[in-house]
Amino acid sequence: MASMEALARLMRELEDQLVVCMRCGMCQSVCPVFDQTGREADVARGKLALLSGLMESMFDDPEGVYQRLNKCLLCGSCSANCPSGVSVQEIFIKARAILTGYMGLPPAKRLILKGMLAHPALFDRLTEWGARFQKIFTRPVNDIVGTSCARVMSPLIQDRHFRTLAPVPFHREVPSMDRPAGRSGLKVAIFTGCLIDKMFPAIAHSTIKVLDHLGVGIYLPDNQGCCGIPALSSGDLPTFQKLLSHNLKRFEAGEFDVLVTACATCTSTIHEMWPTMADDGHREAAARLARRTMDINQFLIDEAGLQPLTGSAATPRTVTYHDPCHLKKSLDVSSQPRAVIHAAPGCTLTEMAEPDWCCGMGGSFNLQYYDISRGIGQKKALQIQETGADTLATGCPACMIQISDMLSQAGAKVAVRHPIELLAEALGE
Repeated sequence: MASMEALARLMRELEDQLVVCMRCGMCQSVCPVFDQTGREADVARGKLALLSGLMESMFDDPEGVYQRLNKCLLCGSCSANCPSGVSVQEIFIKARAILTGYMGLPPAKRLILKGMLAHPALFDRLTEWGARFQKIFTRPVNDIVGTSCARVMSPLIQDRHFRTLAPVPFHREVPSMDRPAGRSGLKVAIFTGCLIDKMFPAIAHSTIKVLDHLGVGIYLPDNQGCCGIPALSSGDLPTFQKLLSHNLKRFEAGEFDVLVTACATCTSTIHEMWPTMADDGHREAAARLARRTMDINQFLIDEAGLQPLTGSAATPRTVTYHDPCHLKKSLDVSSQPRAVIHAAPGCTLTEMAEPDWCCGMGGSFNLQYYDISRGIGQKKALQIQETGADTLATGCPACMIQISDMLSQAGAKVAVRHPIELLAEALGE
């Protein structure tokens, strides 16, 4: 449980931020959850009105307040379109931390967050064991999308089509690295992220391949932990602080110019949430690292000066791009991933309708409210199919999981890739 001093500080900050909301309702038109349910309680304005009386509500009906606050994707659509500049994501995260500090975590989340995620080495071992035995419980269902489904129906998995764990995680193939800057004169640190390490190691390998091609030095510390967003979005501040401290120690040991990630959620968390939610002992270090953190696509275009590659592709692709919420809405990174796609020979970009409309993943939201999540995702899958593209590119592994599920259930034959993978493929062996 977080300290009373920390909770009191969060409560004071929350009260100051809530007065900015004018209750104009602009958030209704951009909220993907409200688009599905049509309920005022599910939109930012309704939740902020609830939080105005948080102290009283927390004692009267803490479980009800907690459930309503969790019915949010934290996609940032409301903040990005708010005329008053209300930091809705930050407000909701602080409110969840206050409620969790008062109520404690549910048993399942306590086991996952405090029992596994807070211990990076243990988490690595458990997922490696899971990868070894997953074929017993799963079977492939769509080879193009790369999805599987459960052999036996379960209440948790339901009828999802999911991406399985990689046979070998990235950290086993490349435990660490410290290469000096080449002709570019730049050196980056790489924050791998859980999903890339354990489900999409090809993204990490592609990142290294492209950086090597550009003459960029690499610092890759071993034993990296989760960025902390699962704990933070669940209100578990102690686990978040533990992971933050762990990762800061890993990266403070190296020398580099920029910290890059190929995961939109990790980038947004490090850049926005680490300095905001860090405790006093880590805030300065978190802020220093946050100022040097960039999405890999942004780094390639804005810092490394990536130019279109020459040559022709073995297999031309028609690509459509989905803007991850944490990239476009939180960090204003949108043109750079498209420039990376254009730099890959043989890739023709075809825009979908509403490329920045949320895919509906939202981390644990997908587990708690799958019917709503699927409704949002089906809209995205239809927009993708209408382009006629054979490849969907996006800069967020979580979005890749959600969109793969939706495309696979729709029977679509659309590959789901990261822009850096398309670029690495063009470089050949």
